[in-house]
Amino acid sequence: MKERMHKRKRARLEVAGWATGSAREFLALSAEEAAYVEMKVLLGATLRAVRAVQKLSQAKVAQRLGSSQSRVAKMEAADRSVSLDLLVRSLFRLGAQPRDIARALRPARKLAPH
Repeated sequence: MKERMHKRKRARLEVAGWATGSAREFLALSAEEAAYVEMKVLLGATLRAVRAVQKLSQAKVAQRLGSSQSRVAKMEAADRSVSLDLLVRSLFRLGAQPRDIARALRPARKLAPH
C-alpha cells in the first residue's frame, strides 16, 4: 500500500515516542492480503468517483443497483463485507468500462520482481 505519511511528520512522531508503520505492518498482512485490500479500496474510490461525476446520491445509486444507501456507503468505504465481485458489477451497472476499472487498478509504481 502507498506510504502516505511525510518523512518530517514521521520523524516528529518518532521523536515524541510514537511508533510508526504501515497498515500492512500493523495488521500483519501478507503481500497478497495487502494487495487485495488495496484493490478493494481503489474500486470503492472509483465507485465514489463515478457517482460524483454522474452527480448521484448514494440513495440514487442504491436504487439503480437494487440495493440500499447503507450498502453503497459500505461499498465506497471498501467494507470487509463487500466483495470485489459486487464492486466490479456495480461499476459496470453505472456505465464503467473494463478499461476504466483497469485504469483504476493500475499500479502507481513499478512492481518488484518476484
